[in-house]
Amino acid sequence: MERSYGTIWKYSGPLRKWGILLLLCTGLSSSVLAQTTPTVTSSVDTTAIKIGEQIRFTVTVDADSAAAVIFPEGQTFSPLETVEAFKTDTTRRLDRMTLQKIYALTQFDSGTYLLPVQRIEIDGKGYFTDSLMVSVSSVAVDTVSKEFYDIKPLIEVERNSAAIPFYVWIILGALLLLGALLWFILRPKPLTREEEEAMMPPYDRALLELKKLENSKYLIQEEYKKYYSELTDIVRSYLEEDVHISALESTTDQLITKLEMMKDAGELKIEEETISQFKRILDTADLVKFARSKPESSRAEEDRRAIEQIVIKTKEAIPEPTEEELMEQVVYQEEIKKKKQRKKRVQIALATAAVIVLGLIATVFYYGIDNVRNTLIFRSSKDLLQGEWVSSSYGYPPVDLSAPEVLIRQEAEISPDEREYIQNKQVFSFYNPDNKLGIGTSSIILAKQEEPDYQKSIDQILKEFVDKGARNIITKQEEFSSASGVPGIKVYGSAIYQNEDGGERTRGKYAIILFGGMGFQQQVILSWEEGDPYAEEIIDRIINSIDVKTQV
Repeated sequence: MERSYGTIWKYSGPLRKWGILLLLCTGLSSSVLAQTTPTVTSSVDTTAIKIGEQIRFTVTVDADSAAAVIFPEGQTFSPLETVEAFKTDTTRRLDRMTLQKIYALTQFDSGTYLLPVQRIEIDGKGYFTDSLMVSVSSVAVDTVSKEFYDIKPLIEVERNSAAIPFYVWIILGALLLLGALLWFILRPKPLTREEEEAMMPPYDRALLELKKLENSKYLIQEEYKKYYSELTDIVRSYLEEDVHISALESTTDQLITKLEMMKDAGELKIEEETISQFKRILDTADLVKFARSKPESSRAEEDRRAIEQIVIKTKEAIPEPTEEELMEQVVYQEEIKKKKQRKKRVQIALATAAVIVLGLIATVFYYGIDNVRNTLIFRSSKDLLQGEWVSSSYGYPPVDLSAPEVLIRQEAEISPDEREYIQNKQVFSFYNPDNKLGIGTSSIILAKQEEPDYQKSIDQILKEFVDKGARNIITKQEEFSSASGVPGIKVYGSAIYQNEDGGERTRGKYAIILFGGMGFQQQVILSWEEGDPYAEEIIDRIINSIDVKTQV
């Protein structure tokens, strides 16, 4: 190289300039290419641990600052278990960035394990880390220098009554609160003075109000208009309530006419002199109220005493109620009693609702809103998760997995297009329409002794999703390892599914896991409703239990 450079430098003129330009362009293009191409490196802090210890697996990505980088998530390091995925550390430098992701991994069985290749997606393109072997050794137990003892038997102890569970306090507090509310609502409340007066009979109330008017300061302050207004209102209200005559809205002449008509009809046994005296007082009151007349104080006091006598005589003039009127009063009193009972029932219902709400708030505070919501709202997926699971082998080549229910063999029809590359297919599935949980396995024998076309199988499964009404399908893909370390492919994502009844659509998730070898392929297809935490736990448990045979 030195000789070549020397040769170029010997020449002068255009040839020398073109040589220099060629060297600069070559170096510049190499530099630009090196800066735009992402690089992925991985490392571990150790390859030998003891059972339960952790490995720090570090993935470093150097890429353009605008690149979209997706790191693996979940249990993608099987057979090693992911303990924690730490937050991504980002360093930016001009138009480049360096991302560093650290995973804490462990294993609780001794042996030598293959840390599988991990797929890092950068702008939609996959980049892979290196695989390596990890040795997990058991913990040495000194059985010679240390003495071992038998397990001690259980010892009965007295129950500590001081440690009362929190929910007991919640129940006791709710009951005490309910009792206090009921006592407060149902206790006999003392009536106010105004309420007691309002409940008095009209006759007694009229006499009491006339007595109050006598002790008022209206006459001392020469407030005759207020004095006579209250005086006439008292007697008119009494007539309206006890004599059942529309007195409050009647003029003086109209009221007197009505009293005379009742006297003539025998409905009110009152003397003509009493009516005439009453008319004279009403006329005086009208002059005071509307003509601003000012009678003597003694005359006003005499009018009050006269009205008091008129009330007494009117009470005596009212005929005894007939049996029909008495019955109407009984019905009226019964209706009032029923209204009071209905009001009391409403108050009790409101108090009970308040206690229930308070108890619900306390329960949410103690157990968490998700647990309370999923307990109150029926979740069939919760019953499936907590029920008895079934571990079984399905099809040939077999697919082993654990599921909350046994998968049922289905009639597998092979279309004419599939017969070119499929010799035999065995399908097993389970579907729960209550929570949209679907579990299915397929074991396929290929027509030729060749490696399966995974992409073709994925396209076919997604096409079946679309044919069943799925829309907005989002797809991601990553490497996968079975429980025994058999490598496979996992395709997962979300979609909007059409309900079986053709009604509203439901947002859900799916996972497609593919394995295969020379002349065969195995598939596991899972689908569930998005936002169901119990379904998420079911799917994780199923995926972690999947295992397949590598040979037919």
